Amino acid sequence: MTTSNTSFFSRFSKAECVLVLITMIWGGTFILVQHAMTVSGPMFFVGLRFAAAALVVGLLSLRTLRNLTLLELKAGCFIGTAIMFGYGLQTIGLQTILSSQSAFITALYVPFVPLLQWVVLGRRPGLMPSIGIMLAFAGLMLLTGPAGAALNFSPGEIATLIGAIAIAAEIILISAYAGHVDIRRVTLVQLSTASLLSFLMVVPMGEALPGFSWLLLFTAVGLGMSSAVIQLAMNWAQKSVSPTRATLIYAGEPVWAGVIGRIAGERFPPFAMLGAALIVLAVIVSEIKTRGQKAVSLENKLEQERQG
Repeated sequence: MTTSNTSFFSRFSKAECVLVLITMIWGGTFILVQHAMTVSGPMFFVGLRFAAAALVVGLLSLRTLRNLTLLELKAGCFIGTAIMFGYGLQTIGLQTILSSQSAFITALYVPFVPLLQWVVLGRRPGLMPSIGIMLAFAGLMLLTGPAGAALNFSPGEIATLIGAIAIAAEIILISAYAGHVDIRRVTLVQLSTASLLSFLMVVPMGEALPGFSWLLLFTAVGLGMSSAVIQLAMNWAQKSVSPTRATLIYAGEPVWAGVIGRIAGERFPPFAMLGAALIVLAVIVSEIKTRGQKAVSLENKLEQERQG
């Protein structure tokens, strides 16, 4: 290995390399789910996926379940419901739109978080999140083509867009309950809730139960198990990686999905590629803090340390 290559990789810590690997895996999940839709209905697949994840987390958290509180049960049910809508609608969308397009639309959940907080909680977004929201809207218009510019989205695009809003709601709910609950117990409840609700949606959605398929089994169980492992790896890695740097790494998720989709034969027209780039930029800009926000964050951290 040359000196230049060594110095390049030395800029990344082990934790950052783990987050990059996680982001690459995330990017590849979109096309895997799309292929799984050839042998299963979307809600059954989501139910199976999160049942596998709940099983893994349950085995790791079995001893702590006896101390489950009513607040943790409520938090897990609310978050699990948001997960069911988010991933369920995303999977429904993958039946009719490109996997890479789904990844970029899903990435809109980052600028949607401050927008949703404004609409629901009345918390007006700051300068950078506001810029991120505008960039995201422009990127969405370009990504979806002439129909998007006329606000005439396809059913798959609408489902994925609403799914991104549900994922933003999940993020807000997690933030609201963080610090008041045990993470492992809540994670198990939310994964179990998402799985159960997804299975219950099979009937009203009119899905036929799929026959046995190795593709379905390996994809759903593999994604479920990897979701549990990835969550543990993220918790470990983000102890030493700043939120801003982590966000920059996570912004690469739809990019990796686009690369993998292109290898698989998916193609974006030039305007759609520009829209995809604007969405990635919106994700990054939305997480940039101004000097005033940094000062407030530092004051809050110092106050928490004094109280602790």
